[in-house]
Amino acid sequence: MPWIQLRLQANEETAEKYSDWLSAAGAQAVTFIDAQDTPIYEPLPGDEVIYWANTVVMGLFDAAHDMDKVISYLKSIHPDKAEMAYKLEQLEDKDWEREWMDNFHPMKFGERLWICPSWREVPDPEAVNVMLDPGLAFGTGTHPTTALCLTWLDGLDLTGKTVVDFGCGSGILSLAALKLGAKKVIGIDIDPQALQASLENAKRNGCEDRLELYLPKDQPSLKADVVVANILAGPLKELAPTIIEFVGDNGLLALSGVLENQAPELQTIYGQWCAMDPIQVQDEWVRLSGVRS
Repeated sequence: MPWIQLRLQANEETAEKYSDWLSAAGAQAVTFIDAQDTPIYEPLPGDEVIYWANTVVMGLFDAAHDMDKVISYLKSIHPDKAEMAYKLEQLEDKDWEREWMDNFHPMKFGERLWICPSWREVPDPEAVNVMLDPGLAFGTGTHPTTALCLTWLDGLDLTGKTVVDFGCGSGILSLAALKLGAKKVIGIDIDPQALQASLENAKRNGCEDRLELYLPKDQPSLKADVVVANILAGPLKELAPTIIEFVGDNGLLALSGVLENQAPELQTIYGQWCAMDPIQVQDEWVRLSGVRS
């Protein structure tokens, strides 16, 4: 089905209101994007959502929708009708799910590890292969933060180890750890859909019996051999005391979801508990790692 996309210029104060207006006008979906490529922000559980100072609010409409009426409606309620900044775009008629699936290819990380879409053939049957369908959760290996963590895990001897995956998303890091020899992985995420995606992917890889999944309110107290947290700089800073409590004596820690200019502060924070390694950088994103002393 062809679609029309309507973009509205907004800010942190008007973004939510514009979203409501687009929904009232018949938008099938509404999306927020950053107009100036500011570092992304993820709220802590229970925190209010904060939008960017320059936000684009995008409404998706059926191509048959009367967009003249939509624009007239928006101008009738917009506080500054003459200056309402908007843009209409005709989107190409594609099977977007198929398009995404066709462009998700098997990827190799480190020396042994492959992440393979569940609908494709594995390139190397003798390698450590993780079959993945991320569903609605974050994590395919294509983002530098995930790639940095996968490469780090591939370089470890995880045989018989207990691993905590803090912010497990699709389960990609949990499954990589299990396939690389971990005895047990505890996955934690604030999103129930992420836990569901992790469980389904674990079943797809035949290792669901070694994966435990929790929301933060239910997370257990334990000391792990390895802890990986691929979230964002804000939560990594705020949750540092919680994350570090999972790292056992001489345990290994890896943190990602961090931009290069955010790394020094986090290196200092976690350096209170760990002997930190040199920062690893990929496309302006970094991985911090260390050993708890």
